[in-house]
Amino acid sequence: MAGSAHRTLVLLRHAKSARPDVPDHERPLGRRGQRDAPIVGRWLRAAGYLPDQVSCSTARRARDTWQLAQTTLRATAPVSFDRGLYQASAGQLLDLIRRVPSAARTLLVVGHDPALPDLALALAAAAPPACAGTGSDAGRRAGYDRMRVKFPTAAIAVFECSGTWDQLTPGSARLASFVTPRDLAGAPSRSENAP
Repeated sequence: MAGSAHRTLVLLRHAKSARPDVPDHERPLGRRGQRDAPIVGRWLRAAGYLPDQVSCSTARRARDTWQLAQTTLRATAPVSFDRGLYQASAGQLLDLIRRVPSAARTLLVVGHDPALPDLALALAAAAPPACAGTGSDAGRRAGYDRMRVKFPTAAIAVFECSGTWDQLTPGSARLASFVTPRDLAGAPSRSENAP
């Protein structure tokens, strides 16, 4: 989708957290999360998904995910830490995205379950039928099916959108890629767009 109206939305679920005796908002990343966050940052860079705007939950595990992913992504995009992303519903998350300035072409959102996976499924509601086509359509359908079954910690869903952020609606985006840390284990430079 070339042209001035093209947008890319990257939804990143925070990496695996630890469960110490602290309030939920203050839970840090666990060992696995500390390992996975840089891996997803490296993949985003290799795949060419460099954000020019980042919206991140204020929860510690989300902030830590962004901080570690950013070290390998090496992006210098402005970051807004938004309390509204913590415990948001999918609808509230979509409303927050719709308020992003139209100058942002690639938006990375670091958020939580269930809002982030629910929004990803809603945006991809118009996924190609299971028997349609080959190549990228088949890959997108496989990614959609995997995402519907499980959207694990540190998973990434990438969407291509037409129009400005305020025009984003359920079913209006095309799933370009869905990857999980397990997909990337042992392949830190993987850069294919289809899952």
